[in-house]
Amino acid sequence: MSGSVNIEVSPPPSGLEAEYETLFTTDSLLFLHELISTFDEEVNQCLWLRVAKKANLELSGHLPGFLEDTIHIRSDPTWRVLPVPPRLQRRHVDIGDLAPCNSQCFVKALNSPAQGIQVDFDDGNCPTYYNQIKGIHNVVKAVHNQFPDVPHISQAPVLMLRPRAWNMVEHNMMVEGKEAPGPLFDFGLLMFHCGKRLFENESGPFFYLSKIESFMEARLWNKIFVWTQQKLGLPIGSIKATVLIENILAAFEMEEILYELRDHSAGLNCGVWDYSASVVNKFGHRQAFLLPDRRKYVNIDTTFLRSYMDLLIQTCHRRGALATGGMSAFLLPQDPLSESHRTVLATVTRQKLIEIKAGVDGFMVYDLNLIEPMQTLFKLHTEGDNQLHQLRNDVTVTPEDLLSVPLGGITLDGLKYNIAVGVLFINAWLSGEGVFFYRGCVEDSATADISRSQVWQWIRHHPQLEDDSRVVSRQLVTDLMKEVMVELSSLCHSLRETQRLLTAADMFLEMVLKRDFPEFITTYLNEDHTFLSSQSTRQAAALDKHGHHSNL
Repeated sequence: MSGSVNIEVSPPPSGLEAEYETLFTTDSLLFLHELISTFDEEVNQCLWLRVAKKANLELSGHLPGFLEDTIHIRSDPTWRVLPVPPRLQRRHVDIGDLAPCNSQCFVKALNSPAQGIQVDFDDGNCPTYYNQIKGIHNVVKAVHNQFPDVPHISQAPVLMLRPRAWNMVEHNMMVEGKEAPGPLFDFGLLMFHCGKRLFENESGPFFYLSKIESFMEARLWNKIFVWTQQKLGLPIGSIKATVLIENILAAFEMEEILYELRDHSAGLNCGVWDYSASVVNKFGHRQAFLLPDRRKYVNIDTTFLRSYMDLLIQTCHRRGALATGGMSAFLLPQDPLSESHRTVLATVTRQKLIEIKAGVDGFMVYDLNLIEPMQTLFKLHTEGDNQLHQLRNDVTVTPEDLLSVPLGGITLDGLKYNIAVGVLFINAWLSGEGVFFYRGCVEDSATADISRSQVWQWIRHHPQLEDDSRVVSRQLVTDLMKEVMVELSSLCHSLRETQRLLTAADMFLEMVLKRDFPEFITTYLNEDHTFLSSQSTRQAAALDKHGHHSNL
């Protein structure tokens, strides 16, 4: 666009010309330009504040605690968030990690008995230009009832829209000569095309906010919400947002985060693997924070994760906000009579019962076949729409509780599993996918982040394996990579797939051997030349029969 409005958008990806024209109208581009240029500098300030806070912890050697400057907010018993709208009051089971660019999965979810859908542009989505345009356009179609044989938006599962996190940029849009912040690109298009329609149907607009690290970031989102509502003629408080507390520093500012968003809050959410990875991110180079094998020793029963969940529930319910649990990544085997089906169902039931008894108001599953069993579980163990009455006055959590890394060692199987998950996630990204399936579970950027975090940390501190006398080192990881690649290569069906997998393995090794810890796997991949250069070939690839991006 010319004149004083400086905004440039890349041409449409092959096959999405009509969707592109629908999304990028003159009015929507003017709106995006104003939104992004208004808040761009404050987004930068939040990112620099993260760097400054981390540097301060490094230089001082201190550990985080509850903030002294905001004690007046925590000690004031009177404030509450605004009551959540009716459609959010009963959300026992949502579908998680659903990338809406996958039209077939999105339509299935809209027809499912789930109470909500986490419409995911973040952890479960690979943000190629193709995927962002296809995904946002699919949301617009759902909101405007343009999918055949799908319930009206007021009757379908409620859409919980998750834009990208602050660390992500949109390479295909330049505003005033700078790449656009990914979350503002996603949020702006979704609000411009869907906000009013969702509000009129009492079905939104509702958002998930990922990877928030401080109440200052929540304050910025609140300003963005107020500005957007005024621009689009919506009442203040129309937008509701659930903040994912998936960063160790944010755990010390949960009440302040709710307070900043009190007119726009739908509550807080637990994200166990991102949260665990953030411990390595902030303190992983310190020997005292060596995180043991996650598959054997890191679970909700450990003090640091149980304390975090209990504190989140207590904080939310004290302030009238909903507290939601994490996502079950298990896939239910098809045969309901099989032993494996019974085992998986029992495992998920046991895990989710811990969350229900702790007081959560809902949680997520990935597999649609788990929706009804988990809704039944909620009915058996709770009464009413939610558990806001469970105030959890029994809970007292100290900074030491939140920072108590579980005891335990490193197993050979755990190390190889982390290597495999890291490589397979990068491989998925290089093929334009945000999730993949491995050993009966769905894996996404959260599990990839904890996997590569642990490998990086174990190389740094070279602990001994439980299985034998070997210590974790660069050489051991490189040797084990060869073993893992034999298994993974057997899954490849073409030379092209094999070459992509080898590229992913090289990138994974590069990441875990870096002197300084790359903060997010997604930032590393999104800025990496391999990912950028491969986008053009993917965009030119043919669409598959379901109308979403080809796996190759």
